[in-house]
Amino acid sequence: MMLAITIVKGVHIAALLLWGAGLIGLPLLLAEHRRDDGQIQYQRIRRFTHYGYTHLLTPAAVVAVAAGTALLFLRGVFVPWMFAKLALVAGLVALHAWIGNLVVRMGEHNNRRQPSPPLPLVIAGLTLMTCILLLVLGKPDIGTDIVPDWLQSPRGRQLPVDEVPS
Repeated sequence: MMLAITIVKGVHIAALLLWGAGLIGLPLLLAEHRRDDGQIQYQRIRRFTHYGYTHLLTPAAVVAVAAGTALLFLRGVFVPWMFAKLALVAGLVALHAWIGNLVVRMGEHNNRRQPSPPLPLVIAGLTLMTCILLLVLGKPDIGTDIVPDWLQSPRGRQLPVDEVPS
């Protein structure tokens, strides 16, 4: 069991490194596009960003989330800080989707659209990743008093796990 956890954790970390690098690098690459660039330069950037998003960034995100979910159940880490981390991961997924939207819009406007400024996307990504890293490394004791009562009870049903955060 310990070997399986180690392998899944290694896969999770490797996928997170790729995903995180892509969430920082792709907005910077999209910003390199200029409306006055020639068609060849536009096609080059467009193809690179499209394939980078669809063949590297998205698979890395899927593997990172799948391996993280597997770790959640293999390790049984059902504690409040983990749920805060999952909320931040949802923010990364939303950022991932927004960057994908920018890639699609770049392709639909055929060299007529000025790219969005990359700084807000890079800052959002770095902020989310830093908060996630601090939560994972610090494992803070987050009290359940900030969670509403309806989220703390099984509502008359059996919980899928034996543990309940305390």
